[in-house]
Amino acid sequence: MTVAEMLVTHTPGVVRMHGREYPVGDMCWRRSFAGLPMEARRARDFARFLLEGFSRADDAVQAAAELVANALQHTRSGGPGGLFVMEVRRWRGGAALTVIDQGGPRDPAPRSVERSEGVGGTVFDLPESGRGLLAVSATASWWDWCGGPGGRTVTAVFYSLPI
Repeated sequence: MTVAEMLVTHTPGVVRMHGREYPVGDMCWRRSFAGLPMEARRARDFARFLLEGFSRADDAVQAAAELVANALQHTRSGGPGGLFVMEVRRWRGGAALTVIDQGGPRDPAPRSVERSEGVGGTVFDLPESGRGLLAVSATASWWDWCGGPGGRTVTAVFYSLPI
């Protein structure tokens, strides 16, 4: 049994934590991280640990990685003394990942995909950067953001897959 299985075991209608059973409801965990590149892995591990057993854990962890990368690259969270917060929320029908950053000059938006003619027909060329929110858009049930230059909150929601 893994540590995650010992701490959080999901059964229909019940969550088992530390050997006790609780009714399934909205559960939320939040953690702050230093705005350093090495903290991105710790944030992914935090999300992966809390999402163990969730049918869309891989998609959600990938989205978490993209949201953290954006916070570190495009906001003051990635600057000297910066930090970001990750929140993981689970409920019976899904999960949500939220990254709260310290704001930056631009609003979060996926880059558009540009068409160009390539050898052998039409291909889609993605810009060198800006793929992260495209990936989140493609895998999340939905995503959104709020805030402004002083700080933003970006959330990706994943509904459970039928078993």
